[in-house]
Amino acid sequence: MLNISDISNQDLRKMAYESGFMKRRSKKIDPPSFLTNLCLSALEGSPSYNDLAARFQAEYEISASKQAFWKRADASCVLFLQSVLARIINQKVSKVDSNTIKACNQYNRVIVQDSTIIKLPLRLFDIFSGVGNARGSVCNARIQGVYELLSGCFLSFSIDPYTKNDLSAAPELKMQKGDLVLRDRGYSTVDEIRRHIEAGADCIYRHKFNSVYLNPDTDNSINLIELLIEHGELDIEVCLSDKERTKVRLIAKPVSSEIANLRRMKAKKQIRGHNPSPEILFLMSWTIFITTIPQTLADFQKILLIYKLRWRIEIIFKIFKSHMNFSKVHNVSEQQLNILLTARFIMIVICIQFIYQPCYLIIANIYNRQLSMIKFIHYLMKNISLLNHILNPDFNVLHCIKLDLNPIVRYCTYDKRKRQNFNELRDELLLS
Repeated sequence: MLNISDISNQDLRKMAYESGFMKRRSKKIDPPSFLTNLCLSALEGSPSYNDLAARFQAEYEISASKQAFWKRADASCVLFLQSVLARIINQKVSKVDSNTIKACNQYNRVIVQDSTIIKLPLRLFDIFSGVGNARGSVCNARIQGVYELLSGCFLSFSIDPYTKNDLSAAPELKMQKGDLVLRDRGYSTVDEIRRHIEAGADCIYRHKFNSVYLNPDTDNSINLIELLIEHGELDIEVCLSDKERTKVRLIAKPVSSEIANLRRMKAKKQIRGHNPSPEILFLMSWTIFITTIPQTLADFQKILLIYKLRWRIEIIFKIFKSHMNFSKVHNVSEQQLNILLTARFIMIVICIQFIYQPCYLIIANIYNRQLSMIKFIHYLMKNISLLNHILNPDFNVLHCIKLDLNPIVRYCTYDKRKRQNFNELRDELLLS
């Protein structure tokens, strides 16, 4: 299954031994076959042990009981799947060198992070929490995803309790010198911005209401609304309210009345019964960022375009839920949930990192067309036999995919239009 990511069946057996998943060579359920069977089944929903056994026999002509699969689904199975996930995340995307696009940009990595919520069985409420009132309770988990845009690689996933919000998860992101980090305002704190600077990384955040900005000369608090009324737009250096008086760049430009009104309508719907303050509604007439990127390297328009690259993680989460059945979870235990979701993470990484990414590069070079990630993954999920064929140990994605490009080009590339798609926007920024 993982030959396309340069992980052999022998490597998988070794990981199975090290995790305790395999104590001796099995005559029936070999770890590579178990992994392929589980991951493909997890894509189609929440398989029962009977489903796994039936699929295993249909695919490999080996009869194994549902009890045999039940015995395998223990803590060692979770460890095995987690070790496989960690290994494939750390593999190179493909043999195609991505340094050509890296050389066009000042950053070594462009990291996007976001979270999404999935509903879980109520039996897991004490573990993952959720929301509840007098009429009932709902159990939720929060999935954190970190993705690197230049290489097209995932850096990490986590399955967290609902109460662990983005603010709590923010310090767990590992940064390096030369990184650019794009996250929404839910991750923004003074300490986080300071951590970027100390690591030698840059960041862009949307302005968070009630943030305190200080005048670097007087150390007095800045009245943002008064400045916007007076100047209309801003591009100034300010200090944050921490002890070190961390300096950042505050930039703002007005938006059209149509966009401002749409923002206000959305805000009123989200707050549910509580009207946003007049100050919040007023600031919705501007797009406001704070960033560590100096003015000499990027004006407001470029900052806006760079921040739009954060769409990629939103697209990936949409693929999770809409095309890969990520939210489909039946009445499982915590251990079964970890097995199910980790198997889905593995398939997500394989589909995007080791199938979509090489296909994108091949189609761009041969046809000069842009491959849509959403359309391509949807195509794979609707043609699961093709995915099964790709995961065959004898399959070489870089050679064989060229033989059947026409359907992919026809059904999975972006339509020609004036509005830029994600790939065009990214390429424009990297080459500028």
